[in-house]
Formats: sequence, structure tokens, C-alpha cells
Amino acid sequence: MSSLVPDIKKFEYLNSPQISSKADQKMIVVEVTGDPSTAGKKEIGVLFKMFFTLKGKNKDMKMVSLRARWPKPVETPREQWLGIWAMPISENVTELPDIKSDVAIKIDTWKYGEVAEILHLGPYSEEAVTIEKLINHIKSSGYVTSGPHEEEYLKGPGMPFIKPKDYATIIRYQVKKVKGK
Repeated sequence: MSSLVPDIKKFEYLNSPQISSKADQKMIVVEVTGDPSTAGKKEIGVLFKMFFTLKGKNKDMKMVSLRARWPKPVETPREQWLGIWAMPISENVTELPDIKSDVAIKIDTWKYGEVAEILHLGPYSEEAVTIEKLINHIKSSGYVTSGPHEEEYLKGPGMPFIKPKDYATIIRYQVKKVKGK
């Protein structure tokens, strides 16, 4: 298996929804508006180019999975979706090198704290059932979501030999405990 494709077995604990604590992470970030099946290829390409440029200069950086936060409501028309695409970087990165691109890329820190997560296996078109399972777990555990829908793409488009039936995506929400529960 390619070192660019993570071993999904280490994420099997997420076959059932989990609530845990996650540390904040420094990220490189690009924003893309539009249908994610057609928009963002250039921006995501620049994000990867920046990541590998930084990785070449920071030997402590490890290969990571692409992530995206989707802050608009699910009923938003796809051509108006906002994807905030990111990759974790080393804490010691303080500025970005010039990679000659017109894509706006920045450093940001994604806040986490308590999160609810689940592993979705299969195409994105079938995520609704997995998301519903996670939301039900959040509610039944006495929590509410407190941040946008986030996805971490362990296996997905652009990876060699990966078909939609083999996609592996961590679905994540920041959560907070409901007072009195």
C-alpha cells in the first residue's frame, strides 16, 4: 500500500460514533466556493504543493490526510457550498514560502476540544446515514454540535486506484455538553 494512503485498520475504532478530546491543530488553508465535484481542483493542488514544499523544509512533518470544513447548511445549493480545505502542518511553521500561485493560502489554527467522530466507508452520496448516526449519538450522549461539519479524507478522489466504494472519510463535529445532562 502506498504511504500516501493510510491503513484504514487503525481507524476501525471509529466504526461506531465516538466522543473524545482533540488538540487544536495548525493548518494551511484554502477556501473554495462551488460544487466540490467540480470546483477546487486548482486550489487543492496548490494546497498539496505548499504542504510538500513545507515538508521538504521541516523534517518533523508527517504525511497527513486532506480535511475540509463545510460551514454552510446542508440544504445550500451545491454551487454555493463553501469548502475550507486544510492540511495539518508543523507547529514551528510561522510563514509560508512563495510558491508562485494566485491561490490565496494561509496558516490558521483549527480549534477542536471535544469532538464527535465516525468513519464513513463508501461514496459521499451515501454519507447521510452515517451523519445521522453520528448526530443521534451526539444528542443521546447529552451533547450538541458547536462547529461546522468536518471531513478528513483517508481514502478518496485523486488517490491511486481508489474507487468511490472504497472511500474512507472521518466525519467530525466539535461538540459541547448540554448543561444539566
